Amino acid sequence: MIFILLFSSYVCAQNTGDSLAIIENNLVETKVKDTTHSPQKAALLSLVPGAGQIYNHIAMPKGKKKAFWKVPLIYAGLGATGYFAIQNHIEQKALKEEYEFRAKNEVPNLQKYAQYDQQGVLTLFENTRRSRDLMIFAFIAVYGLNVLDAHVEAHFVEFDVSDDLTFNIKPRMHDFRTPGIALSFNFR
Repeated sequence: MIFILLFSSYVCAQNTGDSLAIIENNLVETKVKDTTHSPQKAALLSLVPGAGQIYNHIAMPKGKKKAFWKVPLIYAGLGATGYFAIQNHIEQKALKEEYEFRAKNEVPNLQKYAQYDQQGVLTLFENTRRSRDLMIFAFIAVYGLNVLDAHVEAHFVEFDVSDDLTFNIKPRMHDFRTPGIALSFNFR
């Protein structure tokens, strides 16, 4: 009985060591994978507005960090378009109620619409509905641009722009008769 217990504990100890080695190898592999900057991860993080821009900002080299300033613009765009969409929706509902009230009673219900006739209230309703729909589309556009910006910016995190990269334009004579331009690109 003692022999079986000692042998099984030895086998379990060997398996535990092997599994620890496998776990350590997997951890090393995941650390290597996490060091690369992923545009897909930036786009997924940007589903929370601004998170992809912060992810890109943290990954940039020290002298080139510039992605954080976009976050207030994203929230300002989403806030403004959301606010105007809600305001237009409230105004649209009030105009609809006013139109329905006038259809039954022939008198204005709300004082702010007293100057408009039935057709004027209907025109205001259509204009407000169109403005609301445009603000909803603008909200979706700002949100989509947020995700697109994070994805594109992530591609430029490791992009090298140094003084060694040059572009020169020089005049040149081709065949000693034809003037032309010579372009030269110098990379490291």
